[in-house]
Amino acid sequence: MTSVLLAAEPAEARAAAGGMANTLAALALGLPPAALPGGAEGSDPLKARIEATLAGREKRRAAVLVIDMLNDHLTPGGPVEVPRARDIVPALAARLDAARAAGLPVVYVMDEHEPDDPDLDLWTTHNVKGTPGAEVWPALAPKPGDRRVTKPTYSAFTGSSLEAVLDELAVDTLVLTGCLTEMGLLATGLDALERGFVVEVPPDSQAGSGQQAEVAAMATLAVMPPYVPARRSRLARVRAALRV
Repeated sequence: MTSVLLAAEPAEARAAAGGMANTLAALALGLPPAALPGGAEGSDPLKARIEATLAGREKRRAAVLVIDMLNDHLTPGGPVEVPRARDIVPALAARLDAARAAGLPVVYVMDEHEPDDPDLDLWTTHNVKGTPGAEVWPALAPKPGDRRVTKPTYSAFTGSSLEAVLDELAVDTLVLTGCLTEMGLLATGLDALERGFVVEVPPDSQAGSGQQAEVAAMATLAVMPPYVPARRSRLARVRAALRV
């Protein structure tokens, strides 16, 4: 999909983007796999130790974020189609049902643009507010109690109410699902780490433009613990919210 979205860009820009993706993929594929809790790969033992120290004996409070699983991304031939995203729908639907049954909050993060958004000049018209293309894929439709947040760009935190919603839910861990892994999930994950959240990406519930892009993005997030001062602040905010 990345190559399609960059089709209108100069050859130099396309070559640079491709070179960067290949470099990241090569680095990621060169990392030895290691078991994560839940069976994911790409963990770092140091990261796990840091997170355990920061959390002490407190049980993590997680929310599942469903990023950009929208009609314009999943419809065959859609303007910003991510073909691999259709493949993860059954596993993601099962994960969401299990999360709801366990009492974990589910937050849908939805890319949304005004019709005159200049960003559409680069990325082509997609996910326009009020159109069917901006709605969640029907097989993953939100259930009562789920939350919805709209965003205008890659990170779910930029130009959105996401952090306020997460504060209200009193969570300190984010399970990122959806698409694109190397864009929306990666940008959101990096921002979440800076804000003190632990970040998890289940391999069966994420979709990128290709396997190498997915591996590179997940490997990057797998070795990064949350920013320590922000993590301590995040845990204090969760404790305070739960005492109210």
